[in-house]
Amino acid sequence: MASDIDFMRLALKEAEKAFNEDEVPVGAVLVIKGEIIARAHNKRESAFDPTAHAEVIVMREAAQKIKNWRLIDATIYVTKEPCIMCAGAMVNARLGRLVYGCGDIKAGAVQSLYQLLSDKRLNHQVEVVSGMLEEECAALLKKFFKGRR
Repeated sequence: MASDIDFMRLALKEAEKAFNEDEVPVGAVLVIKGEIIARAHNKRESAFDPTAHAEVIVMREAAQKIKNWRLIDATIYVTKEPCIMCAGAMVNARLGRLVYGCGDIKAGAVQSLYQLLSDKRLNHQVEVVSGMLEEECAALLKKFFKGRR
């Protein structure tokens, strides 16, 4: 059975695809009961879509595949801490669990700036594991943005 680290390594491979496509290198994998249901990477630039974040894409694909918008039994593995939009979508999807790599001090909505997934005022909370392969995830982002400057 694959482990959290194994699935995060697959998310990193997705992030590398984004990097190679000149997209911000964020990758995500959605898993239900040990089975990969969807995998994606950021596509905002190529799709001309402000919502084309890796997390949103895997939730859309998974919901279509399982024919249910409720992702209660799902875990999303993503290389960077989700933003407000993605964290809000996770709450709305009733996501079961999130595992992410590095934090995002400028836009993180899980632990860094906001704590949307644990906010008791909302109708759903998501179990969170942070720091999974943190250094590798952060290194890819740093490499990308260093090349942009």
